[in-house]
Amino acid sequence: MTEFMNSVVVHYKELALKGRNRPWFIQVLVRNLRSALRGVDVAAVRSVMGRIEIELGPGASWAEARERVRDVFGIANFSLAGRAPHDFQALAARILADLGDRHAASFRVSVRRTDKRFPLTSPQIEREVGGLIKQAKGWRVDLDDPALDIHVEMLPEHAFYFFGKEPGAGGLPTGTGGRLACLLSGGIDSPVAAYRMMRRGCTVLFVHFHSYPILSRASQEKVREIVALLTRHQLRSRLALVAFGEIQQQVLLASPPELRVVVYRRLMLRIADRIARKWHARALVTGEVVGQVASQTLENLTTIAAATTMEVLRPLVGMDKDEITNEAERIGTLPISNIPDQDCCQLFTPRHPSTRARREDVERAEAALPIDAMVETAVTGALIEDFRFPMKTEKVDS
Repeated sequence: MTEFMNSVVVHYKELALKGRNRPWFIQVLVRNLRSALRGVDVAAVRSVMGRIEIELGPGASWAEARERVRDVFGIANFSLAGRAPHDFQALAARILADLGDRHAASFRVSVRRTDKRFPLTSPQIEREVGGLIKQAKGWRVDLDDPALDIHVEMLPEHAFYFFGKEPGAGGLPTGTGGRLACLLSGGIDSPVAAYRMMRRGCTVLFVHFHSYPILSRASQEKVREIVALLTRHQLRSRLALVAFGEIQQQVLLASPPELRVVVYRRLMLRIADRIARKWHARALVTGEVVGQVASQTLENLTTIAAATTMEVLRPLVGMDKDEITNEAERIGTLPISNIPDQDCCQLFTPRHPSTRARREDVERAEAALPIDAMVETAVTGALIEDFRFPMKTEKVDS
């Protein structure tokens, strides 16, 4: 931080369109910022005339604060800023002090007024403050493509100034969109699906199906890493680890090979449904994409979804693999997803699974299985872990 710059000015975009509900959205965003900055020396987080100010204490690290703030959903952009009085001489002096020996080939001053009753217009303020800076620095003024854009925001009691904008995570604040439960594998798709729903303000609970001890614990460790990473965005997460190997063995013995994958998926939805309702979630989320694998034809997706009465959301349904991979790389989950593991979806998979499983045929195959008992055993035996950011993982009773 520089001499006078001890505030972070946070701007939001989509929240401004929320009408009478806007104060509640802003209140949630303020609360989330306070949680994300836990452990950083922060004096206050407050809503100020269409923006949020984070007042940093003397022991705060701007680098640490920036890393925390950039992952909080609901933010369009944010900046390290200084406060100054309305007096133009004092305002320019503060700006010059914080610029120090910085050099710019060209510059401009961009002014926004929150109170239109201020006696001068924005262009007039720009000329006054810009003239003082030009006089001191000798820099060329460029209104179209400046090397340095000095932003000034005139509030009723004081002004903010800053020298650039950091992109925020966008979307809506976590906690404004309700609860969802995501079927999370160790693959590329489902973490991206979860991220997309989190960005819309939803709190996502995670359900992972594994085949330990038939297979190794690798998929569980991968999923823990993915949940820890995504918790940087939603701040609190809950993960249910569901043993699925014995269930797969029962299906293997009782179901026709070509229907096995669809029966697996329907059982997963039933189990996730039970866990989701226990946590008061309103819908299920999957990373399914039409046509990507045999179980994801339109016919199979319809048959699988019929196993639950909960809404099944598929945020990636129309995307291709390259698009999903690029987004996974951008949000940071791709390196974890690419770690080799033994996924339960690869266990006991038939050579030629049905791509057009009829619901009546699947239900006939399921009639040979103790479905209710299998679901109950899986739900009651699930291991529940809670995650918090800054990072803390706790095992809790299921």
